[in-house]
Amino acid sequence: MLSVRDLHAFYGKSHVLHGVHFDVQPGEIVALLGRNGSGRSTTAKAVMGMVQAQGDVRFKDQPLLGMKPFQIAHRGLGYVPESRDIFPTLTVQQNLLLGQKGAGKGSRWTFDDMYAMFPRLKEREHTEAGVLSGGEQQMLTLCRTLMGDPELIIIDEPTEGLAPKIVELVGEYLKKLKERGVSVLLIEQKLTIAMTISDRVLVMGHGSIVFEGSPAALRADAAVRKEWLEV
Repeated sequence: MLSVRDLHAFYGKSHVLHGVHFDVQPGEIVALLGRNGSGRSTTAKAVMGMVQAQGDVRFKDQPLLGMKPFQIAHRGLGYVPESRDIFPTLTVQQNLLLGQKGAGKGSRWTFDDMYAMFPRLKEREHTEAGVLSGGEQQMLTLCRTLMGDPELIIIDEPTEGLAPKIVELVGEYLKKLKERGVSVLLIEQKLTIAMTISDRVLVMGHGSIVFEGSPAALRADAAVRKEWLEV
């Protein structure tokens, strides 16, 4: 579904990604792990057309590099940035409405789906998003992206700064995405959630993929964990 080959990315003269190579298959959850500064977020931004990049990125065999982010989103990719980027002066309902493409016809997701997954958002339906807690804002960002009916969603650090109970909620949410046929590229630092819900894991270091395999294979590879993940 998503194919990344020999991906290089740059911030001005800084060469950040060095030949990144991976795939995400339909209905698959793939975790992209690594320390801060390893290039994980840059990989997401390169796929979404948000940084200068070279190489070959394809979604459903259609090339993406050179397209604008909104064009990539209309191809069926959703992106949940680490910064969340909610609209603070709009209500929860209005934020979700902005996530819809067109009139929202034919989407596999509805407002009722969002509120069923996260009842707290239903309670805050008419509340301005800027006064929500961090966990609530994360729920809102995830749901707003889903309202665009993506076939693949890239989620950057969804559990950052969240309480353990909310982290569990996010994990259950991601499993539901898979059940609905949505592929997920999950960028995470917390090994626990990534190893629990992922079909495959990628480990990134110094702008390259240094490991690819099953969660079980990563658990068994102490050398990779020590070199690229443990603090």
